[in-house]
Amino acid sequence: MSHPLIPAVAQGAECILKLVEAEIESARHTQAPDALLDFEGTMFPLPLADALLGREKVVFGQALELLSEIRSVAEGTHSRLRSDALGGTINRGLASALALELLKAVQKRPEGPGWVGFIPDTVLRALGLLLVDGRMPGVVVLIGKAPDAPTAENIVRDLQGRNILTIIVGDERGESVLPQLEARGVKVGLETYVVPVGPDISAAVHALSFAIRAALTFGGIPVGAADRALSYCRERVPAACLVLGPIGPLAAAAGAAAIAMGFPVITDQPLEPIGKTETTRFETLVAEPDHGKIVGRCLEARGIKVKVSKIEIPVHHGAAFEGERIRKEDMHVQFGGKYSVGFEWATSVGMADIQDGQISVIGPDIDQVEDGGTMPLGIVVKVAGRSMQTVFEPVVERHFHSFLNQAMGVFHMGQRNLLWMRISKEAFASGFRLRHLGVLLHAKIHETFTRIVDKVVVEIYTRQEDIDRLLLQASAVYRQREERVANLTDEAVEEFYSCALCQSFAPNHVCIVKPERPGLCGAYTWLDAKAAHEIDNTGPNQPVKKGEVLNATRGEWKGVNDFVRRASNQTVERFEAYSIMEFPETSCGCFECIIAIVPEANGFLVVNREYQGLTPVGMTFSTLAGAVGGGNQSPGFMGVGRKYVVSRKFIPADGGLKRVVWMPSELREALREELCVRAGEAGVPDLLDMIADENVSVDSDGLLQHLATVGHPALTMPSLL
Repeated sequence: MSHPLIPAVAQGAECILKLVEAEIESARHTQAPDALLDFEGTMFPLPLADALLGREKVVFGQALELLSEIRSVAEGTHSRLRSDALGGTINRGLASALALELLKAVQKRPEGPGWVGFIPDTVLRALGLLLVDGRMPGVVVLIGKAPDAPTAENIVRDLQGRNILTIIVGDERGESVLPQLEARGVKVGLETYVVPVGPDISAAVHALSFAIRAALTFGGIPVGAADRALSYCRERVPAACLVLGPIGPLAAAAGAAAIAMGFPVITDQPLEPIGKTETTRFETLVAEPDHGKIVGRCLEARGIKVKVSKIEIPVHHGAAFEGERIRKEDMHVQFGGKYSVGFEWATSVGMADIQDGQISVIGPDIDQVEDGGTMPLGIVVKVAGRSMQTVFEPVVERHFHSFLNQAMGVFHMGQRNLLWMRISKEAFASGFRLRHLGVLLHAKIHETFTRIVDKVVVEIYTRQEDIDRLLLQASAVYRQREERVANLTDEAVEEFYSCALCQSFAPNHVCIVKPERPGLCGAYTWLDAKAAHEIDNTGPNQPVKKGEVLNATRGEWKGVNDFVRRASNQTVERFEAYSIMEFPETSCGCFECIIAIVPEANGFLVVNREYQGLTPVGMTFSTLAGAVGGGNQSPGFMGVGRKYVVSRKFIPADGGLKRVVWMPSELREALREELCVRAGEAGVPDLLDMIADENVSVDSDGLLQHLATVGHPALTMPSLL
């Protein structure tokens, strides 16, 4: 076909190849031939080269050889990676992406102040959960500069309001929306879903690397399986490229790289559109000059489905604001924490007892407190529904944290009677009042719990005498819930629940959520899954009958095996719930922690995603995750949620908590109280002091010496092997 961008892509790809060649020649004086070309924070040294060319490790001395192979891709003569689509544009796009990755790896320098650069695996995995469970419907790579700062803000706010992750990249002139957003006071960072990765077009490769690592990590695609990796990106990574301003040759080549990976390009320039091609699901190139419509067209072109509620509050809202923090100097008022009494309580009532939509503020509002002041707060939400059950109350209540944090200028932490909340000066100046908390809760509860909730009433109290009275009632309910959950065991139920949310990324993975083992992402308990099934009985959470007991000690049931076999596309024949040594449960990539065998210590280490350092098995969390994720069954290794570590069903067939020989200090301290209880039950009350952390040793020799000194029980237990 003929299109004005095709020669521009060819010109841009050639410019990039020559730029990389010059950079390699220049670096000869400073780079050692055996220096590994890689990026920090990933188990894949060169992710695109790994996935598309099968190049797992490349040293600087091989850079020109790799560049020669990349040139063959651009010329359409590569033995495997070639396509005739769009007049060679797909070939040149992939070559441009590979060349830019090589350029960044050779340069090994930060992108500059205010720019994130390469996105590490830990962030990829954290965002993976948001993508697979729908909280983040998609990703938009925003290249270039808007006509003016208000337009830039409107585009980004529109994306935030739809919970879309925005990755900001500069164009080939070094212009981007970042200065425009800063001029408008728009906060950027992962917590606001707006991530600036680099000031010029070469940084677009960080976004492409993010996508290809999703295929390698969550899809379990082996290195070098280019067709499978690209197919995964096209079908499962919901991303699009939005280009503002003129498109020069380098931007055209970067856009071609996006198209080659299945991501359409949407521009505000008057270019001839390109419909569906072999690499895209719907449209390939879309021209939309109306900046008020461009975000919608962007998502439409990629087929990204967004559910947006029209909630009448005077501030922006959406999951993009959930990570927002409000400093004391920016605060108009705060509630709870160590400053006052604060609590929240969801309770179910009869259908005839409430009228839907009633929102009441009982006591002074926030316009009656001085700037920076403190007030007590009680939030009581009454829900009624034909399918509502008492057991679902804490499920609804736990969502308050997410719902309230979605309002820009509202900070919420904790739950039940551990509530701490702040409202910013900016939100207050915009007209935000306590009633709007109720408006938000009413709308989000209806949206999220449609199948079980028919009516919602919100009562907000700020008088101390009311709060004291109601807190007594709520506290009694809290205790009843704890007793109910504490007494809920795997043996007490006839069925578990599946969770297939992550199958959009890991097609062969399925979680089996049990009363004593939450989902490996840490976000779903057995009660949550039960409630979710009530909400959507055809959804990702299905009841799983245990059936015949095959091995009670190791946790194997015929009904569970049959379900897992079907749900994993016939790839997992069996698994044991209480052991990880032979047939462990599978993992997707969204796990909070990893359990890994330390053979020489006859025990296990537990490492959490937040820990960046080495572990005594010589690997970081990221490296371990590569062996565990993608729906794989990896004996001796398993991804889990944090709370599983303090469960009574924590790998009991393998020795349970007494087998843990190492964990990062942050994880140990966060779980200390519950770990101490479990250690006492295991007959080793001082076990926590025996478990090593990174301050003791991150190598096996130092670990063994410590374990011998403290007399850790794992050393005298039966051999794991």
